[in-house]
Amino acid sequence: MPEMTPSTREAARRIGVTETALRKAAAKGRIAREADGQWDVDKTRRRMVETADPDRSPLAGAGSVGAGAGAGIGGGAGMSADATPYARLKVAQLALKVEAQRLALDEEKGRLLDAASANAAIDEIAGAMRDALLNWPARVSGLIAAELGADPHLVQTVLQLHVTDLLTEAADRFDPPSIGDGAADR
Repeated sequence: MPEMTPSTREAARRIGVTETALRKAAAKGRIAREADGQWDVDKTRRRMVETADPDRSPLAGAGSVGAGAGAGIGGGAGMSADATPYARLKVAQLALKVEAQRLALDEEKGRLLDAASANAAIDEIAGAMRDALLNWPARVSGLIAAELGADPHLVQTVLQLHVTDLLTEAADRFDPPSIGDGAADR
């Protein structure tokens, strides 16, 4: 049967906190009286521990969850400060700060670059490679025709056809239709 009391002062004494701390926690919505107006001491103790600031509250590392009155601060084995939702939130907040600092340092050292700049550089390189491939048949068709004893114009036409097919296949592979759809929105 739960340990119940109508007195805020008595509930605070049984939990091991001041009456002011209990009133502040109730005002902030961390804890609440039961429907009949009484304090469920065990339930209130659990909620106080779960929502306690580990840096400020003696309950945060109390480990007195589920223990009877007088289990006190630092007594018994139970919930650690790291297991409270507040402590997990603080750890997550610290991790986000560390990640933001790491990204700022990477940007400062030049390890990060702007996506628009990277895309522009890639487009420039790809365009230069495409142009070089499109000009290649005109440059080498005469040499190939001489080696084969064939018509230079016919060799150039065949080479251009195959290079164009190669570039079309590469364009389809590296720029699928789903990627091109978002480009129109920019």
